[in-house]
Amino acid sequence: MTWLVWRLHRTQLYIAAALLAALTILLLVTGLQMASQYHSALAACGASHSCATLASTLFLGSHAVGFLVIMTLGVPALFGLFWGAPLVASELETGTSQFAWMQSVTRKRWLAVTAGEMLLAAAAWGGAVSALVTWWSGPDNALQLDQFKPGRFDIMGIVPVGYALFAMALGLCAGALLRRSVPALAVTLAGFIVVRAVVTIWLRPHYLSAITVTYKLFSPFTPTGSYWQLAQGIRNPAGQLVPAANGLAIDGIPVGSLPAACAAAADGVRPTASCRQALGAFHGFITYQPANRYWAFQGIEFGIFAALAALLIAVTAVVVLRRDV
Repeated sequence: MTWLVWRLHRTQLYIAAALLAALTILLLVTGLQMASQYHSALAACGASHSCATLASTLFLGSHAVGFLVIMTLGVPALFGLFWGAPLVASELETGTSQFAWMQSVTRKRWLAVTAGEMLLAAAAWGGAVSALVTWWSGPDNALQLDQFKPGRFDIMGIVPVGYALFAMALGLCAGALLRRSVPALAVTLAGFIVVRAVVTIWLRPHYLSAITVTYKLFSPFTPTGSYWQLAQGIRNPAGQLVPAANGLAIDGIPVGSLPAACAAAADGVRPTASCRQALGAFHGFITYQPANRYWAFQGIEFGIFAALAALLIAVTAVVVLRRDV
C-alpha cells in the first residue's frame, strides 16, 4: 500500500519538494543577509548611541520576499485543496477504490495507509515551511516585536503544522462525504477560511484572560516584549470611555471631552496648572496578552486544530467504512 500511495501521488510530492527547496534557498540567502545587516546595525547602534534612529531606518529584506513570507499563510490550505480533497473523492468518483479492496486490501487498511501518509506529509511540509519562516523572521521579530499579533502569529511556531493537519483532514472528510472532487475542493477552501477566521477573531483573544493595566495620563504604560494589544483608550473621571481624538487634543483627549478647567485649550493655549490637575482624574488603560504567553497560545491553537483534524478523520473513517460504494 505504501508503494501504491507513492506511485499515485509522487507527482504532487515532487512538485511540493521542488517548491520547498526553492523557498529554502530564497529564505536562506535573504535571511543570512538580513541577520548580517541587523547585527551590523546593532554594533553601530552601540557605538553611536543612536539606536532609535537606526531602528526607524533599518530595512530588513526586500518587499517581495517579505510579501512571499506573509503569503505562506495560505500554504496549509494548499494541502487540503490539492492533496486532501481529491484523495478520497477521486478514488470514489472513478471507482478505483473498489479495485484496491478486491486485491485483499480492506477498506480500513486502504484508508489508514492513504490518509495516514498524506497527513504525515502535510505535517512535515507545514513544519518545514514554518521553521524556515520563523528563522527568517528572527531579526524582524527582534526589531518590531510583533510576532504575537494576528498575521504574524499564524505563520510561525507550531500552529502552521496544526493548520496543515486540519486542512488535509477537512479535504479528506469533504471528499468522503461528497464523493466528487470539485465540490470537495470548494467545501475545503470555504471551511478552512471560515474556521480559521472564527478561531483568530473570536477564540484566540480569550485563550487566557487578558491583562488590563490602568495608568495616569502623564505616566503612560507600555508592556514589554512582543505583547498583543487587544484594546487601549482613555476613561474620564466617571469611568466612561473618551472618544478617540481626531483633531485638537491634550494628552489624547479631544477638546469636546476636556474638563471646564481646560476650556482655554480650545484656542490653542498651553494648558494651565489647574487644567493639568483636572486631567489627572482621567486614566488611560491598555488590555493585552503579555509576550510570555506566546508559546502557550501556540500550543493551545495547535491543540484545537489537531483535535478538529482528529474529529474529521473519525468522520471520514465512519463514512468510508460503513457506506456502500
